[in-house]
Amino acid sequence: MDESHLNAYAPLLLHLLAAMGLSAVILLVSTFVGRRRPGRAKLTAYECGVQPTGDAREPFSVKFYLVAIAFILFDAETMFFFPWAYVYNELRLFGFFAMLVYIVVLAVGDLYLWKKGVFDWSR
Repeated sequence: MDESHLNAYAPLLLHLLAAMGLSAVILLVSTFVGRRRPGRAKLTAYECGVQPTGDAREPFSVKFYLVAIAFILFDAETMFFFPWAYVYNELRLFGFFAMLVYIVVLAVGDLYLWKKGVFDWSR
């Protein structure tokens, strides 16, 4: 890469460094300033205001994991829409059809999961 391309990424690098630095400062300040008073109430599991009952290591249905993986998969794939939208004017018709193929592949994957019954919670 030549120097002009590297200069284009300098604000992004600066932003990432500032975000990581601010995160580190916030964590350090909360570690040193925060009070530590562990008690019985603080050490128990919080279940949205309901008293926890039973074993926390109760097995989950495989369907839960399938839905979680499908959500992560499609959530991560939608992140490709943002860079595409940013350079859409430069790509013109080629970019449109490339994203159309991408959306069709996503739709086929979604249809496959639907046909396999991953989204059917009544069973």
